[in-house]
Amino acid sequence: MSNQKEIRARISSTISTQQITKAMKLVSATKLRKASDAIVRMRPYALKLQGIMSNLQESVDDDRLAVYFEQREVRKVCLVVISSDRGLCGAFNANVAKRTRHLLENDYKELVKKDAVEIICIGKKAGETLKRLGYKINTEYQNLLLDLNAEKAFNFTETLIQRFKAGEMDKIEVVFNQFKNAATQILTNESVLPISAEKSDNKSSSGDYLFEPSKVVILEDLIPRSLKTQVYRAMLDSLASEHGARMVAMDKATENAGELLGALRLAYNQARQAAITREISEIVGGV
Repeated sequence: MSNQKEIRARISSTISTQQITKAMKLVSATKLRKASDAIVRMRPYALKLQGIMSNLQESVDDDRLAVYFEQREVRKVCLVVISSDRGLCGAFNANVAKRTRHLLENDYKELVKKDAVEIICIGKKAGETLKRLGYKINTEYQNLLLDLNAEKAFNFTETLIQRFKAGEMDKIEVVFNQFKNAATQILTNESVLPISAEKSDNKSSSGDYLFEPSKVVILEDLIPRSLKTQVYRAMLDSLASEHGARMVAMDKATENAGELLGALRLAYNQARQAAITREISEIVGGV
């Protein structure tokens, strides 16, 4: 009989867990729609901005802009690691931490030994993992994804730009999950600064425009705007990826809970039948 009580307790506990995972799946699905709409609206603008900048930078050679493209010796690196503030989203955060660790142990191994790598964590989870591994973490912007908007992202990126221009950093790289669909997130690390010079396939594109006041003045505004948009897009990508990963994880957890319930109910019925059979046998034996 005690076995039946244990099984009934497990069934009750599993039902409660299934209700929680089902609710979390629905919440994540709602948030995913909002986050995916935001990144879908942002991408065309970001890509167009990068395309314009690529076309203009080919024919501009000005000292005021050279700092953005200067490929100087890398003595100090900044890694911006974007993860989530909450768990229960599968391998989402673990993958970000794993990619960051790979960069630290391979690409920037010598700089890590010199304590010349600054890790800025946006979101708690990846930072907690990296801290356990012994890395120093900058948590000043850890809560940036809470109530994220363009102004917060742009102010953060402006700080990075100014530090790069002042020589405090020689390279800035962002590690995040790029959103493809609810079930697929592409782990990505992008270099933000310095900007790599890209050659356009359309050689006449630079001559098809009239500029007012001038290309240099336009680029002085366009380059920082493009960099800010790039970082903001990475944050929106990460948010959408997080909700997608959590929705899939909770859906799978709900399915697993259903399978476990089926097995527990079968075991309960078998235990109940065995107890009834035993009681009948005892009655018959007594007679």
